[in-house]
Amino acid sequence: MTFAAFLLFGYLLGSVSFAVLVSRAFRLADPRTFGSGNPGATNVLRSGHKSAALLTLLGDALKGWLAMQAARWLGADAASVAGAGLAAFAGHLFPVFHRFRGGKGVATALGVLAGFSGWVALACGAVWAAAALLFRYSSLAAICAALAAPFATAALLVDMRAVLAVSAMSALLIFRHRENIRRLLSGTESRIGAKKKAPAGQ
Repeated sequence: MTFAAFLLFGYLLGSVSFAVLVSRAFRLADPRTFGSGNPGATNVLRSGHKSAALLTLLGDALKGWLAMQAARWLGADAASVAGAGLAAFAGHLFPVFHRFRGGKGVATALGVLAGFSGWVALACGAVWAAAALLFRYSSLAAICAALAAPFATAALLVDMRAVLAVSAMSALLIFRHRENIRRLLSGTESRIGAKKKAPAGQ
């Protein structure tokens, strides 16, 4: 397979939205129609269904890791593996299967980090957890982890291809949180655990 083929594979895998699929399986409201409107684990949790939120989190993380691991199984070089991971992340943000209306990418980013190194993923996950416990804002925790990710990658891997891919992913993740940043600054951002009602009849 060529570099372009690995990019396409990663993108298509990333385009599978587990928030939408899991919500349908549990007969929950479409996560794009309530709360933040974001098809991700945090918004699925606002439905009150913790199992659905957990499955969404695991599924979205798994596809990031799987895109890279599958590329390795198929004999891809390091650049193609990194490209597959970054493409999976882009697919989650702009999924072709869901009219390019995707999530913020936090769980998928974690999966991609795990694809590079479990230690990098663990370090960034620890930053997210610490920020979430301290501030109680999922978005702020994600931004903190995104800012830390390139530095953790550089320190633990010393691989410029990985650092560049993670830096691009972090920049995109922060860009996708631009509305959250505005709400954080205005004091209107929802805290972790806050519930918003789903549309009537769902």
